[in-house]
Amino acid sequence: MIDSREFRKYAHEFVDWMADYLENIDKLPVKSQVKPGEIFSKIPDQPPGTSESMDDIFGDFKDVILPGMTHWQSPNYFAYFTANSSYPSVLAEMLTSTMAAQCMVWETSPAAAELEEKVMNWLRDMIGLPESFEGVIQDTASTATLVALLTAREKLSGYSINEKGFSGDEKYRIYCSSEAHSSIEKAVKMAGFGRQNLVKIEVDDTLAIRPESLKQAIENDISEGKTPLCVVAALGTTGTVAIDPLKPIAEICRNHNIWLHVDAAYAGTALVLPEQRWMIEGIEEADSFVFNPHKWMFTNFDCSAYYVKDTEALIRTFEILPEYLKTGTRGQVNDYRDWGVQLGRRFRALKLWFVIRDFGVDGIQKKVKEHLDWASELAGQIKESEDFELLEPQHLGLVCFRYRPGEERDKERLNAMNQELMQILNESGDIYLTHTKVDGFIILRMVIGQTNVTRDHVQRAWNLILQTAETL
Repeated sequence: MIDSREFRKYAHEFVDWMADYLENIDKLPVKSQVKPGEIFSKIPDQPPGTSESMDDIFGDFKDVILPGMTHWQSPNYFAYFTANSSYPSVLAEMLTSTMAAQCMVWETSPAAAELEEKVMNWLRDMIGLPESFEGVIQDTASTATLVALLTAREKLSGYSINEKGFSGDEKYRIYCSSEAHSSIEKAVKMAGFGRQNLVKIEVDDTLAIRPESLKQAIENDISEGKTPLCVVAALGTTGTVAIDPLKPIAEICRNHNIWLHVDAAYAGTALVLPEQRWMIEGIEEADSFVFNPHKWMFTNFDCSAYYVKDTEALIRTFEILPEYLKTGTRGQVNDYRDWGVQLGRRFRALKLWFVIRDFGVDGIQKKVKEHLDWASELAGQIKESEDFELLEPQHLGLVCFRYRPGEERDKERLNAMNQELMQILNESGDIYLTHTKVDGFIILRMVIGQTNVTRDHVQRAWNLILQTAETL
């Protein structure tokens, strides 16, 4: 086992490796090229009985583990949504890991609680949320959505379900668009509402929710004796970054006393640009809001910013006070264990603090603006291409398109060609794309938002797509 002297030696060695890795990451195949079971078969079936040298352990990391990793920090990564990192974020994570603090209440690390409160205020102001919102860091937007649904449930029930459980007579209904993230359905199941009580509302030509259809669904449910509980509005759906119209949705929720949760997991970062705040017109009527700095604000996963107006309802939903958690400062400070599902909490605010201070608001705005510009430029090139079609409208840093050579219109043939194109590109290791389906057609997704991506990376990727398509 290594001691303090060896720890110092290997820590320096690891940092040199980390710097080399990040400097040369675009030379690695962005998507892992291993086959299923390949890594598993290289790891011994039994753990070592005696201590092994760190040289051997680190050697196996490089030889066995690294080939099985997809390199999310590569500027050639255009898949899913980004999970960004940055140098200041990594440095903060190193400090967080070294201190290894469990930041469940103020008493266990006062700086962690007070920094989280302050940084969440910074972030709120940076993206233009009203001061009526207070924030807490959750692990992911999926957890934040579950927290929102549970809080809405308890507030409407007078906190009786936490106490007595469901009576069976509540008939609560939750609404979202048919394009909304699967985490909503998962949260509905976990919160005990039942999947059948999630109402998916039809979308318009832009794949955003139709407010008139939402209003009709709510009125129908009321007439049938059901209780509308929560609407989840998506500011950027997962498939195509469709933007639900927040203002009319908020008006509907206000008129029917329905909790409005806004899921801006990816798109929320764009709100650092004042010109993008059209997306949150009506936000003052929302009850909760979430976005992920770990997606596009250059902060290591996991770090999800959850905001709520009624903190009393949030805390009453989750607080529980066994003797061993009682402290003399309760009521004077924020004990964030009462603001969500987890008791144990990592010191996530530190990396966000490092990132905001290192980049500055101007630096974050500059990077996000560049990503939007390069995505818009690529969308224009696709639109002008003879053999490719752009899915419009194109939103933020996501560009959705499909290969459609000549006069080909057959859905199955087009889907097969686009699937083959994506597979060849991903197997090349040069870039990594993913897909979605719109009206039964496979659509390729290209997300431009990795921390160190440049216009050259985007243009090289587009040229590679064009060249590869010619070989089909």
